[in-house]
Amino acid sequence: MSRLQRRYKEEIKKALQETFQFPNTMLIPELKKIVISMGIAEATKDKNAIQDCIKEIALISGQKPVVTRSKKAIANFKLREDQPIGLKVTLRRKRMYDFLDRFCNIVSPRVRDFRGFSKKCDGSGNYSLGLDDQQIFPEINLDEVKRTQGMNITFVTTAKNDQECIELLRQLGFPYKIDEQKAGR
Repeated sequence: MSRLQRRYKEEIKKALQETFQFPNTMLIPELKKIVISMGIAEATKDKNAIQDCIKEIALISGQKPVVTRSKKAIANFKLREDQPIGLKVTLRRKRMYDFLDRFCNIVSPRVRDFRGFSKKCDGSGNYSLGLDDQQIFPEINLDEVKRTQGMNITFVTTAKNDQECIELLRQLGFPYKIDEQKAGR
């Protein structure tokens, strides 16, 4: 069991129960999965772009990604049917908690001009964010990076609303922006 998972079971569940007063312990929100996805626009022009991105996302996540393919041809985008256009990885259980721990404590501080992530969720208890550059991850060798590539990271929870989701992620150590009004500025 990872360090963050143990902390969730021993401390965070109790704190969430006290905060939201759930009538049943099964209603306490928990992190279900983390989905890391990457759209690769250069894949239509450069065949090596996909292989480079597969290697990088496998280093970041610890498991091999799934290649997503186009469903139909779109002539304006020079896209053919069944052409590779992106990658995605779904992390669960121990790998999910390990990734979240590394993301919050090591990767987030390496983002340039980082002041925290926005508190906007999707309305149904999930949180998504986008990163502009994969080079902030310490697993990636900067000498081997040929192009900067962004990615989307989605944290899927069992929370019923955004307030529960934000509190769960905050308790897990997720770095949110500090409100200027509350900080006294």
